Amino acid sequence: TYKEITAEEIRSNTSNIGRPLPTVSMYVLDGEQQLQPVGIPGELYIGGEGVACGYLNRPDLTEERFVPNPFVPGERMYRTGDLVRRLPNGELEYLGRIDDQVKIRGYRIELGEIETRLLEHPSVREAVVTARKDNRNQADLCAYVVPDDTLDIPKLRQHLAKSLPDYMIPSFFMELEKLPLTSNGKVDKKALPEPSGRMQTGVEYTAPTNQTEEIIARIWEEVLGVEPVGIHDNFFERGGHSLKATMLVSRMQKALEVKVPLREVFARPTVKEMAAYVKEAEGCSYAAIQPAEERDFYPASSAQKRLYVIQGFENVGSGYNMPVILEVEGPLDPERVQNAFASLVQRHEAFRTSFHLMDGELVQKIHPQVIPKINRMTAADQTEVKKLVKSFIQPFDLSEAPLLRVGLIRVDDERHVLMIDIHHIISDGMSMNILIHEFVKLYQGKDLPELRIQYKDYAVWQQRFTQTEQLKEQEKYWFNQFAGELPVLELPTDYPRPPVQQFDGDVVTFELKPELAEKLKQLASRHKTTLYTSLLAAYNVLLMKYTGQEDVIVGSPVAGRPHAGLERILGMFVNTLAIRNQPAGSQTFTAFLAGVKEQVLGAHEHADYPLEELVEKLDIRRDLSRNPLFDTIFVLQNLEMSKLEIPGLTFKPYELEWKKAKFDLTWTAVEGETLSFAVEYSTSLFKRDTIERMAEHFIHILEQIVHHPEICLSEIELVTETEKQQLLVEFNDTKADYPREKVIHELFEEQVQKTPDHMAVVFGAEQLTYRELNERANQLARVLREKGVRQDQIIGLWVENSPWMMVGMLAILKAG
Repeated sequence: TYKEITAEEIRSNTSNIGRPLPTVSMYVLDGEQQLQPVGIPGELYIGGEGVACGYLNRPDLTEERFVPNPFVPGERMYRTGDLVRRLPNGELEYLGRIDDQVKIRGYRIELGEIETRLLEHPSVREAVVTARKDNRNQADLCAYVVPDDTLDIPKLRQHLAKSLPDYMIPSFFMELEKLPLTSNGKVDKKALPEPSGRMQTGVEYTAPTNQTEEIIARIWEEVLGVEPVGIHDNFFERGGHSLKATMLVSRMQKALEVKVPLREVFARPTVKEMAAYVKEAEGCSYAAIQPAEERDFYPASSAQKRLYVIQGFENVGSGYNMPVILEVEGPLDPERVQNAFASLVQRHEAFRTSFHLMDGELVQKIHPQVIPKINRMTAADQTEVKKLVKSFIQPFDLSEAPLLRVGLIRVDDERHVLMIDIHHIISDGMSMNILIHEFVKLYQGKDLPELRIQYKDYAVWQQRFTQTEQLKEQEKYWFNQFAGELPVLELPTDYPRPPVQQFDGDVVTFELKPELAEKLKQLASRHKTTLYTSLLAAYNVLLMKYTGQEDVIVGSPVAGRPHAGLERILGMFVNTLAIRNQPAGSQTFTAFLAGVKEQVLGAHEHADYPLEELVEKLDIRRDLSRNPLFDTIFVLQNLEMSKLEIPGLTFKPYELEWKKAKFDLTWTAVEGETLSFAVEYSTSLFKRDTIERMAEHFIHILEQIVHHPEICLSEIELVTETEKQQLLVEFNDTKADYPREKVIHELFEEQVQKTPDHMAVVFGAEQLTYRELNERANQLARVLREKGVRQDQIIGLWVENSPWMMVGMLAILKAG
């Protein structure tokens, strides 16, 4: 390939290796040798006139690396082992070697990226990172560092943490005087010392001071596979992670006869802190929901606890607000709007709820009376309306009720903009439906039936339900679903994943042709399943194709209102089901669909078990850059929303420029007159055209499965015909006319005559012009001829990467 390196490439910190040279073709293929679309990583294969016949006297390696070209019959292509992806302009980005990728606790990791970050630290001269297995066959990252001066391990960890997620920070660091090298100058990873004994953590060893500390330290040594462990050593810095933490808890509880919650390992990660906790801890049926006894504070639900924690992140802002903005035409009465919302706030305790921490536990307080304030504004034109709407949506203080804002913009007597904003901690999609339905009735002066129970009663019931045998049975189901190593969805992104999750987003919408939508429904009917299940199966195939992973977890929200009396209550009832599927390439789509159907049915049968409980008890590793357990949501929206219909008034949605993304991707299908989709995506990870291309690939998958439901997943193509033309023809349009009667060194000599003083070779600070390169090659060629070299003789070239390599190659050609 060739590429002019500009300041932009240097700034972007990407390895753009450019385009194929004339007469050379480049293909980016998956494991099945199918074309990968723009942006999707794959292995680089080289075709065209530059491909050799094979390796000399190595038929086994030749067979492995020189394979038939499926796109040009009769030709061969070279399998490089390099991981690359196409950029939209046809150039290639080098991502590393395929054999340099490792998988640690479910994460696919590029070791070179960690090494690059290490070398950015001023005290590091050389560095290499490997994955090493301990005596229990569990892999950990180990960094071998040659320092320029004194190495401060804690500071080096802090340096890495600024640009890498937790799972990419090495568990161990070893300081070396020099890195072992092979004969050709590459790092000899086999010669690196095994991580054993005392690994460097930057913490001075302090021996246990009492029996409890001795027991805990011994257990840590057994679990971590290292020794000795001092009382100030951090469990996670010595190589611990969530899986090892589970083993640690089990062994400590058995040895010390004290209950140790998993969270305490994270809260107290040293032996000394854990021993103090142990000392403190020593000596330590399903029914209809009923109104709870009156008290000052009530427990928060599982979903509320999670949202409260998320809202505490600095960058969340208004990410969990649920705004509704409506344009109103007709003589709207502001006083009736005020009265309707005052009645709603008094009717639903959720609007009169604030949240507080008491003794480390989240509780909710119900205020007896809260008067909502309607913020009335005036706008002269749409520009001013736009500004007012934008400024209306602000973060909520969860300790202040109501978690509801209402605004009314008057444009003139017949035109208003009604603005409603609620925090997700007291509301969900169905709650918004209830709100609209009841607002319409109250505005018109109609009465509403009394509510027997409120959201707080549900929260109290849920707390009690967690102790029942029924929930314990559901818990077993979910633990079985997520036994073993959990997959982490590694979608290819346009931008590096920020160390802390960002919530800025955008939405891409598209819809299916009516014929395709109808065929999908027929497919679902023939296989006795639902449209939702069929679409979810297709979405899993899309994710499998994009990531190369055959173990995928997708979140899918359910209403979470199975009990009588909850249908008309405002609150956060939604539970998200984590649905795990294995889209193996050898399966047919119909076989995979049957498996997805069983997974969906099983998940819904056990839908009372809160996701938050599952995440906590599985002890999903803390990673601030992404959501726990899954990074993508799939929804089929067929809930009929209440219509705002008031005589004399018409309401229509205001196009809101409020764009947030709670997950990497939220894929929502909307079943109405057409089957349409809205893809909410994180703009800190993806460009808009990437998601638009992904939508095209999804449609392409749907078209294949409705026409050929027995197709194997490995045979489903991601690339459309239009893309094939681009990838195979346009990007590989490298034909070049050159005289066939002349050999390479003769063509080179012609170029020497044309541009003798132009630069021919640049290697670091060394440079050779065409004239200089030709003169040196001629000198060496004469020496070779004097040594008896003749045509068709094989000449070995043994030289490091340098300008002399080019001199040697030309000299051999000239001598023969």
